Amino acid sequence: MTMILLFFLLPIIAGVAALFVPSDRFRRLILLATAVAHCALTGLAWVHRPAPAFGCWLLLDDLGLLFLSIVSFLFLAASFYSVGYFQREDWGNRQDFEGGFLFSNAREATFTCCLLFFLATMSLVCLGQDFGLLWVAVEATTLSSAPLIYFHRHRRSLEATWKYLMICSVGIGLALLGNFCLAVAATLGPDKSVPLLLSSLISHGGLLHPLWLKVAFLLLVVGYGTKLGLAPMHTWLPDAHSEAPSMVSALLSGALLNCAFLAVLRILQVCQAAGLGEFGQHILLGFGLLSMTVAALFIVAQSDYKRMLAYSSIEHMGILSLAVGLGGAAYFGALFHAVNHSLTKGMLFLVAGNILTAYKTKSAPEVRGAAKLLPISGVLWVAGFLAITGSPPFGPFLSELIILKSALDQGRIVIAVVYLVLLSVIFIGMAAIVFRMCQGAPVERAAADLPGVGDFPAPAGESALTVIPPLVLGLAVLVLGLYLPPALKGLLEHAARAIGG
Repeated sequence: MTMILLFFLLPIIAGVAALFVPSDRFRRLILLATAVAHCALTGLAWVHRPAPAFGCWLLLDDLGLLFLSIVSFLFLAASFYSVGYFQREDWGNRQDFEGGFLFSNAREATFTCCLLFFLATMSLVCLGQDFGLLWVAVEATTLSSAPLIYFHRHRRSLEATWKYLMICSVGIGLALLGNFCLAVAATLGPDKSVPLLLSSLISHGGLLHPLWLKVAFLLLVVGYGTKLGLAPMHTWLPDAHSEAPSMVSALLSGALLNCAFLAVLRILQVCQAAGLGEFGQHILLGFGLLSMTVAALFIVAQSDYKRMLAYSSIEHMGILSLAVGLGGAAYFGALFHAVNHSLTKGMLFLVAGNILTAYKTKSAPEVRGAAKLLPISGVLWVAGFLAITGSPPFGPFLSELIILKSALDQGRIVIAVVYLVLLSVIFIGMAAIVFRMCQGAPVERAAADLPGVGDFPAPAGESALTVIPPLVLGLAVLVLGLYLPPALKGLLEHAARAIGG
């Protein structure tokens, strides 16, 4: 019981400590130590699964372990990048070029505290087996991550934060209503009802009221789908991912969206047990195709490279939704793609942070010669583009191919054709942005051109702590495209069977 509690208690205790520690160096050490410890605990869970706690309210099943591993590994990379980010900017002696407001130790302390709280809440989502606790955990991820988006204190950051809070609050409100409907569906008589524990609902699936369960599924998919970034509930995502610091954007896209996806999978498990799996899959299939279409339309006309990555996240959430909608072998493809997307998008957002630091602009047309000015980041930027668009030999190519094959095996030719067309459009749209940024002669914008920072030198674009984390993530994606470790393959298969594949 103690071990499973450590997954979210350790980051909470560390976050409180980081808030009151006066030394920046010691605070950063706390962040790194917590990230390493959390990753070590997660690795231990692969060998020895922790015992459940509080009557199975907290339990680490195959699905939970898969998504917890993604969260933990990506947080570790983001933590090392964060230390390099703070060191690179020399916050105590200069102003923030992105925000134009003076930095203080209190801002870094608040940021580190919220970052660790964010890890704790996402861990709780992966562990929660009760739908009420799951709802609380998902809402807590919103509250802990909102200050991270507002970190730069710019008016655009404020707008993005409020949009994030308002839209996700509406979504979480619908999810709460969905929980109420689920409770009604689980009422078997005047004095008897099924607890909202996942295992109880699955074991009593045949006794649940089908109409109320359908209503609950719709509300929960729309509610958690808002946090997932499915169209048309996606409107908060481009602003939040674009305005947040790059390591936060990496966590929002690579970890937070997966937590919302896990919540959707939980209610789908209940529908499968109740014999309503096909109903749920049709709905998710529609959301998936719509999300991919919306992403393709906006990526083609995009000039902000961080927003381009944000719309790419919407595309890939659509791919996950479409794959779950297909069912069968596509369940395996969906879970494998969740791993590949998180690693790749984490790498791309961290590299985007290096580009933003060097060029001081998010406008793609103003970035030229990135491969020459930032040799390592430039290579990673191109490699990340090839990976995220499903090019071989990277991992996303395999997972997207599995999903395509599943559609063809089921005889859904129209869906397969639309899927391929949308992927092609997105590839062309992103290629036009990425290659122009890397080609040509470097264009360095002087610090004097930026309001409020003219007296300070332009910061360096690359350092070991800002290059190694995305490099490690990129190598992981490459390895997954060439070799799927048996342990990961086994976990993916068990998790897919838990959904119904």
